[in-house]
Amino acid sequence: MAEPLLELRDVHVRYGVIEAVRGISLTVAEGEVVTLIGGNGAGKTTTLRAISMVHGPSQGQIFFRGEEITSLRSDQVVARGIIQVPEGRHIFPNMSVAENLSMGAFQRRKAPRKEISEEIDRVFTLFPILKERSKQAGGTLSGGEQQMLAIGRALMAKPKLLMLDEPSMGLAPQVVETVFEVIHTINSEGIPVLLIEQNAQMALNSARRGYVIETGEIVLEDEAKTLLGNERVRKAYLGEE
Repeated sequence: MAEPLLELRDVHVRYGVIEAVRGISLTVAEGEVVTLIGGNGAGKTTTLRAISMVHGPSQGQIFFRGEEITSLRSDQVVARGIIQVPEGRHIFPNMSVAENLSMGAFQRRKAPRKEISEEIDRVFTLFPILKERSKQAGGTLSGGEQQMLAIGRALMAKPKLLMLDEPSMGLAPQVVETVFEVIHTINSEGIPVLLIEQNAQMALNSARRGYVIETGEIVLEDEAKTLLGNERVRKAYLGEE
């Protein structure tokens, strides 16, 4: 069996005396979309922060392409191609759309200008509205446009693994559909995706495999289609009685 691209083994994360994540293990293979679903405070964002080493594990190991990364700094994790789009987008509000995208390629600042320009054009192909707004300050964009910009900025880093934290949060249904269509396109081009999402229906319809996290622990894992039919998932996360 092929070695997973990303592997978490018995990962625990503490915030002081509070253990927010307790012994989770999960994998993402090359080419996959894997989703982690759960309610507010379940530990989804904490898991991504642990992988990014923004708030590293207190116990357990994280491997990427067979190399343990548990002791790395967050910038070293980014340099290896693990790129996160955080909840809340966190774009640069006073920079233009084009400048925000250029900042996404900061780790690749030695790359030829033509290459960076071509990749900005690629983002504009995925999100045409951003081309129309290219000179507009990021902070003046709508919430949906800011989410598109945040994803586009992440793509400028040429991710080997793209981690998305609640990409649909606060967005209109039509914009959510656009964002998930782009996630599908990104993945079809070979970029693996770890998707954190409260919209369980959209997440499981977009993923190959899924994990359910509750109070810091993985309580279910399976093929996404199987989880969609799971009675516990349907009652807790799909709003069925």
